[in-house]
Amino acid sequence: MSGPPRIFDRAAVARNRSRAAALGGSTPEFLHEARDRLLDRLRDVTRSFSTALVLGGRDGDLAQTLKDNHAVQDCVSADVSYAFAESAAERDVLCTNADEEWIPFRDQAFDLIFAELCLHWTNDLPGSLIQLRRTLKPDGLFLATVFGGQTLKELRASWTEAESARLGGVSPRVSPFLDVRDAGDLLVRAGFALPVTDLDLVEVEFDSVAELAHTLRSLGETNAVAGRARGLTSRRLWQTMEDHYQTHFASQSGGVTATFEIVTMTGWAPDPRQQKPLAPGSAASRLADALGSDETPV
Repeated sequence: MSGPPRIFDRAAVARNRSRAAALGGSTPEFLHEARDRLLDRLRDVTRSFSTALVLGGRDGDLAQTLKDNHAVQDCVSADVSYAFAESAAERDVLCTNADEEWIPFRDQAFDLIFAELCLHWTNDLPGSLIQLRRTLKPDGLFLATVFGGQTLKELRASWTEAESARLGGVSPRVSPFLDVRDAGDLLVRAGFALPVTDLDLVEVEFDSVAELAHTLRSLGETNAVAGRARGLTSRRLWQTMEDHYQTHFASQSGGVTATFEIVTMTGWAPDPRQQKPLAPGSAASRLADALGSDETPV
């Protein structure tokens, strides 16, 4: 029986994130805002959580925040990059080097799981979600952010134009991202209860295409598609891509814009005590009565 298609080079994903750990750059403001919105969802929950896993934990900052500001007693920070795991260890949080495709924790180990901007690099996202659901205790909460389908659409279009003009064909230069319409279905397939998905579309301005490229490197979000072109990019090809980008996606202040679509996924591990949706036809009153209108049979 064949496994899922190999879309991403997982070794390259780990290398990219380790390179980001070495660069040590600051996180862009729009990603801080995305994290704050994720934490807002946790604040809306009235119950408390004692054991948490942060997947894609990077340097352990989010795990430390959960301990300091959200009363989580035990929090494990896990990242596919060993370098990031080492950075997390310096914050005095529990940490490990773990692959999102092979979750190394026992069933029902945590009552809260955060997966921050890491699952979009998995070859078998349904399989990873199933593993994470099993790792949750009954009535445990799963919160995740992934980059969605419109992310870096300007960069994708510019590379396509440049390679078509210079090489007569195209190669995958930008990762395929998750469509928000599929995210809820994936949560249901993985066995989560009460699934909710939504998205934020953010346009970010950069001084230049080079600054955008540097930001992607500092985030560990450079190309890790298995079928990517190998070797160095010629200066002529880069310049053609850059010229197209600056011509078609310039900002009003003279820089360039880049779109980031952030999909938020929320789900709960099933538990008999959870609220269930009412069965069709079980309503005790008519909508027509509430609206003060006449009901017309169809």
